[in-house]
Amino acid sequence: MPIGSDPLSELAIPDGTTVEEHDLVTDGDVIIGGQSTVEFGVRGRSVIADERVRFGGHIEAEGDCRLDMWCDVEDNVLVGEDAYIGERVHIGGELRVAGDLDIGDDVDIENGFEANGWIVIRNPMPTIVFLFVYLSQLLRIGEDEAAQSLVDEMLGDDADDHDPILVPRGASVSDDAWRVSTPATIGDDCRLHGNIRAESMEVGRDNVVFGSLRAREDVVVGKGTEIKGDVTTRNGDVRVGPGTKVWGDISAKTVELHENATVDGKIRARDGTRMHTDEVLDRPDESAAAMAEMAEELERDGADEDGETADAADAVDAADGDESAPSEQMETDDDDEKAVDGADADDHEDAAEATD
Repeated sequence: MPIGSDPLSELAIPDGTTVEEHDLVTDGDVIIGGQSTVEFGVRGRSVIADERVRFGGHIEAEGDCRLDMWCDVEDNVLVGEDAYIGERVHIGGELRVAGDLDIGDDVDIENGFEANGWIVIRNPMPTIVFLFVYLSQLLRIGEDEAAQSLVDEMLGDDADDHDPILVPRGASVSDDAWRVSTPATIGDDCRLHGNIRAESMEVGRDNVVFGSLRAREDVVVGKGTEIKGDVTTRNGDVRVGPGTKVWGDISAKTVELHENATVDGKIRARDGTRMHTDEVLDRPDESAAAMAEMAEELERDGADEDGETADAADAVDAADGDESAPSEQMETDDDDEKAVDGADADDHEDAAEATD
């Protein structure tokens, strides 16, 4: 992530994110801006929440968990590494931490807490303030690489493998709707519940959204995605990729529909509708690239097997040639023996005639 960028300037949902039994599940980290509401439980690698974030379920973090002051968690908080709990945080269940625990004043944990490491009672600095102060000092002394390393560490050791979920400040996320006042980007192979409301929207490939999409600006829906609702934009255009299915209506200024896409409802376009055969997303199709790479590997393996089979056949032919040589030699020896026996018989006959 570039140092100069604002990580919470959009709603970002990475590849493979799913909603399972009222839990938001991802392989990467979850970073939530202040004064947001998340009605789901959250399961991820590390969970970081700014001030006054409310969770309607439990939190399960394989790595660290950091809850700034005035956060509210309705259920349990389970942490695989270290936990940082700010002052006046409320946890409706129990808190279990496998590592160290930094906990602030006036924290309310209804069912108690347990930590296997050190327990320090103090007020941890709010996450955003801590990052801002630390990064500004590193950049001030010219330690750009150290600043980048800090950001990578905060996002987890596998940040390059799994992008984090980013929820902007003041967002509302629930089974009913995802509401943000920023652009939204959804990755590939996601399964989401609820209507999505954003400034603009880009939905990746092979997703299933159990709800509608609504934005003020442009909406792009990638290949093979299924939208079980309407797609609406107030002032922008809608672009629909190949193999996409929209169960409801599409309303936009201009609609660009792929010839292989399906729309069950009505299309309302103030400036017209255009059919096309192009890909609508600029980002690479990682699944297609992976399939192509797999096909190349299978082709290489097949070529190697064919080469090994040919080598084995050549070896068998050579072995057959070596076996036939002794048999030919044996036949030659038999012929020589017969010739010798015939010569001996002729000699005996000549000797008998001479005696007579």
